[in-house]
Amino acid sequence: MKRSPWRYLWMSEDIRKKLLITLALMILYRFLANIPVPGIDREVISTLAQQTGATGNLVNLLDLLSGGTVSNFSILAMGVYPYITAQIILQLLVPIIPALERRMKENPREAKSWMEKWTVLLTIPMALLSAIGQINIFNSMLGTSVSAVPFGFSGASLLPTVTTLISMVAGTMIGIWLGQLISEYGIPNQGLSLIIFSGIVSQMPGNLASILSDRINGWWMFLFIIAVLILIIFAIVFVQQGRRNVPVLFPGRRVGNRMSMPVTSKLPLMINMAGMIPLIFAQSILAFPAIVSSYFMGPQTAEWVRNFATGVYNTFGGNNVWYGVIYFFMVVLFTFFYTDVLFTQQNYGENLKKQGAQIPGVVRGAPTQKYLTKVQRRITLPGAIFLGLVAVLPYILSSILPSSVSRSGLLLVSSAGLLIVVGVVRDTFNIIETELKLHGYEESLIKG
Repeated sequence: MKRSPWRYLWMSEDIRKKLLITLALMILYRFLANIPVPGIDREVISTLAQQTGATGNLVNLLDLLSGGTVSNFSILAMGVYPYITAQIILQLLVPIIPALERRMKENPREAKSWMEKWTVLLTIPMALLSAIGQINIFNSMLGTSVSAVPFGFSGASLLPTVTTLISMVAGTMIGIWLGQLISEYGIPNQGLSLIIFSGIVSQMPGNLASILSDRINGWWMFLFIIAVLILIIFAIVFVQQGRRNVPVLFPGRRVGNRMSMPVTSKLPLMINMAGMIPLIFAQSILAFPAIVSSYFMGPQTAEWVRNFATGVYNTFGGNNVWYGVIYFFMVVLFTFFYTDVLFTQQNYGENLKKQGAQIPGVVRGAPTQKYLTKVQRRITLPGAIFLGLVAVLPYILSSILPSSVSRSGLLLVSSAGLLIVVGVVRDTFNIIETELKLHGYEESLIKG
């Protein structure tokens, strides 16, 4: 009978060691996530996360990306988000700066090492700016300081402010370091993803409890959300696994005195190459006008300015139909934009030309890249529309479900969170299965 290699999961000493290291480092990260930043009132921060509108949206987005550490403002309050931001900035700079693009093409391995080095270096100032921005935004939202001592760089505020910033930046770098340790000694290339994954999963029991606490509607809402989860997870897996296989003809090779026949292969193009990045872009940009307008809604501003700021806040506050419509179209737009950037960097046309391969009926080199770009954009459309629908799903559900269910309880079906969880689980299973096969534990026919 046919047996799966998964039955040997615990038998391989090397794989067992990697799994235990990964689990230990994830537990350590969750332990560090409960160490508070000195001098910060965490109860005040947690009340911000419960608010609706732009304030709640921004805090919940930061809380999601940090693995649930913003709501209690721990030293890991920024999570690994500054690293992700630095990574995206460098990726976007490659096609803009010719020297970087040329370096990526000439020596991809060396360029990758260079990118990793500068991503870490860029993370430090990004983390510092993010820490200052977080505290200033929270102070603006509350109208008071989130710390016992006013935040500032002069007088008695200087030392507490520097201590707070050092703690937050150090926490971010520790989170990145733990993620790199997981990728190196645990499950390969999954460190940062598992760090974020652990934070999202850790919030789910609390969200379930908040739903079930409603004695009247709790159980039927729980069953409804589970049913929606199953359908959305199936759809995410279906779309993420979707490929368009483009036929590629590789030339024959000389073996001794013989010439082998040309080999026909397939180049798989992903329907959703951008992952969850478009959702982060769209939600961050949409939250920005509402946050800025909140500065001008006080009684000290002119009436016309206050009215204009109030209109902007209400439009981008996340509690109306227009917000959902704009959010949907921005996700679709950013999906196309980010996919184009990634696809251009991979430069399939030049790589296939170097291998002597050719798409039937298409000239090698630049025409091949142009043809593949056209195909990629065409198949990106359904993937972009799907991402847009998943993005606005929490807003659709919030209008259907009773008002007693908080927006935080709907995190179980949120766009970015669900995409991360499903994507990390799928990638982790694929990596473990590959590791099992590399160690010789392939599916085999065993006589019963």
